Amino acid sequence: MSSTTIEQYLTDLQPPLREVGEKLRAVIDAALPDATAGMWHGHPVWGLGDKPGQRPVGLVKAYGTYVTFGLWRGQEVDDPSGRLAPGARRMASVRLRTVADVDPTLFTGWLGRARELER
Repeated sequence: MSSTTIEQYLTDLQPPLREVGEKLRAVIDAALPDATAGMWHGHPVWGLGDKPGQRPVGLVKAYGTYVTFGLWRGQEVDDPSGRLAPGARRMASVRLRTVADVDPTLFTGWLGRARELER
């Protein structure tokens, strides 16, 4: 059964990935208070459109041993930390295995720049 809400998606994760996802969600929600958050293609997505997936900015997607925090235009975001790994098209992401991997200050900066690129 697939999750229909972000809450359910995160609740369905096993520790420590659940804790990673919950901390990451709090950072994203705080950094993108004007975003539409919801499930899109089976995982949580935050965007600037009226519906999830419209003008997407960021995503959270869990795998077996890590959670991916991705930015749709992440390759255009300045990242002196070197943590963002390029992905398909213009995307970039970081793999998070523990809550210690979540850097609220760094991620908030990334999200702010990604939001401005999508405006």
